[in-house]
Amino acid sequence: MNITKKNALKLNSRIIRKLPNKVSDAIVDKQVAKTAVNAINYQNKDVSVQVIGRMIIVKLPKNTLDIHFITSIRYSRWDWKQFCWIVPNYPGNLDLVKDYFKERIGELIVHEDFEVNTSSDLQRRIKTNELLIIKTNTGRIKLIFAYNKELSYLLKKMPFNHWDTKNKWWTIPYSEKFLSDIKNTAKAQSLDILYEEEQKKEDKVKRISPFDIANYRPCPGEYLLKLKELRYSKNTIKTYKGLFEEFINYYHKFEIQRINEKMIIVFLQYLVLERKISLSYQNQSINVIKFYYERVLGGQRKIYLVERPRREKTLPEVLNEKEILSTIKQVKNIKHKAIILLLYSSGLRLSELLNLKIKDIDSNRMQVFVQQSKGRKDRYTLLSKKVLPVLRQYLIEYKPKEWLFEGIKGKQYSESSVQTIVTEAYQKAGIKKKVSTHTLRHCFGTHLLENGTDLRYIQVLMGHESIKTTEIYTHVTTKGFDQIINPLDKLDF
Repeated sequence: MNITKKNALKLNSRIIRKLPNKVSDAIVDKQVAKTAVNAINYQNKDVSVQVIGRMIIVKLPKNTLDIHFITSIRYSRWDWKQFCWIVPNYPGNLDLVKDYFKERIGELIVHEDFEVNTSSDLQRRIKTNELLIIKTNTGRIKLIFAYNKELSYLLKKMPFNHWDTKNKWWTIPYSEKFLSDIKNTAKAQSLDILYEEEQKKEDKVKRISPFDIANYRPCPGEYLLKLKELRYSKNTIKTYKGLFEEFINYYHKFEIQRINEKMIIVFLQYLVLERKISLSYQNQSINVIKFYYERVLGGQRKIYLVERPRREKTLPEVLNEKEILSTIKQVKNIKHKAIILLLYSSGLRLSELLNLKIKDIDSNRMQVFVQQSKGRKDRYTLLSKKVLPVLRQYLIEYKPKEWLFEGIKGKQYSESSVQTIVTEAYQKAGIKKKVSTHTLRHCFGTHLLENGTDLRYIQVLMGHESIKTTEIYTHVTTKGFDQIINPLDKLDF
C-alpha cells in the first residue's frame, strides 16, 4: 500500500490517541512505535543526520513519534534558529539515532572537525581527536574538545570548574598539577594536545591622570571624611580615593551633582570596553560610586542597570620549598632577608608586615602579634626559630625605634620598597612564575598543609574569616597546634 505523507501523519495521530492515558512519556509500546514508523515510511528518505564535534544535528519532518524519540534522549533540544534537533554526541547516542531511523536516513555526515570561537575575534577549527588547551590572561585554563567521558569526569572533580553552555567549553583555575593530570588523561584517550597562551592586548585606554586634563579634581573632602568616620582601612581609603577621582574626572566638565544615573552607566561601560579593566576593578568601581551617592549624600540605595561580573575563581601561584630556599639565598642585606623570612614564615600580608612594631615580636612564646588586620581583627601567628636570630642581628645594625621596619626619618617602610626587594630576589633566583609578595603568604599556608597541619589551625594563623578561604590550600588533616612545624625550620640556609 502506497501511503502519502499526509495520510501517514493522520494514521500516526490515530495510533497515539489509542494509547492508554496512564502510559508514561518514557515508556511507549515498542510494537506500536514500530508500526507507526513503518506506516510513515515515505517514498523519499526524509532524515538528515550530521555529527559536528559535541553535537548530533537531526533534521526531519514534523512527526509526533519521532519527536517523542528525540526528546527521550537526555539533554536533546530544539534549535529554533537552525530549525533542527540538537542531540548531545555522547557515547551511544549516534547508534540510537541510526538504529531508530534506519533506512529513512538520507544523509549521514560525520565531520572530522568543528568550528569554535576561542575569543571575540578568533575562530578555530578543532578536530574531533584534538584537545585545545588555552591558558587565559585571567589565570584560568580553557579546554575545548569533542565529548570525552573520561576527560569530562576529570574536570568535574577539579575545584572551581565551570562549563560554559554558550561557547561549549570547560574552564578551570590554572595549576601545573591540573595541567599535568589533563594531559595524562588526554594521552590515555589518544587525543592530540594543542597548548596555547592568550596574548595580552595592549590597546586599552590608560587611566586618567592629573596630567591629562587641566582642571583635574581631587576626591571631595566629605568623601574621605566619611570613609575615615566609618573606620575604613588606609588601603581601602587609598583605593576608593583613586577610583572615585577617575569617575569624577571622566566628567570633568560637569559638577558632581549633575552626574546622573545614565552617565554612571556610560562610565562603567567605558571601563569595560575601552579601559579593559579586570572583574575586581569593575566591582570596586561600582561600590565606590554607590558609596558616594548612598553613604556620603545619604541617598536611597540604587541598583544600576549594569550586570556585575561573576568573578573567575583562580588558584594562587605557589613556589615549592626549593624555590623558596633559592629566593632566600639570593638576599644578602640583613634587613631585606628579615623581611622575606618574616613574610614567608609567618604568612603575613604586606600591610601586616609594615604595621608590625618591635613589641609585636614575642620571642618567649615564639609568636608574632598582628594587630587590626583585615576586617579589623587581631591574631597571633608563628615566629620561626630561624627568623629570630636574623631579626636580632637586624635590630642591632639598623636600630629601629617604633616600627619593626622603618624607612627614612623613622617612618613606616613603604609598600613599593618591600615589593622591589621581593621581586629582585625572585628574579635573581630565576623564578619564572607570576609571583608577588603575597605569594609568600600562599606558600606559608600550602607548605603548612603539606607538613600535616590541620586546616583549622591554618585558618587561625592566616586570619581567614571563613574556612572556605583556607580550603583553597586543599585537604584537611588532624594534627594539633603543639605539633605544628614551621615550614622555614626545615630549610638549611
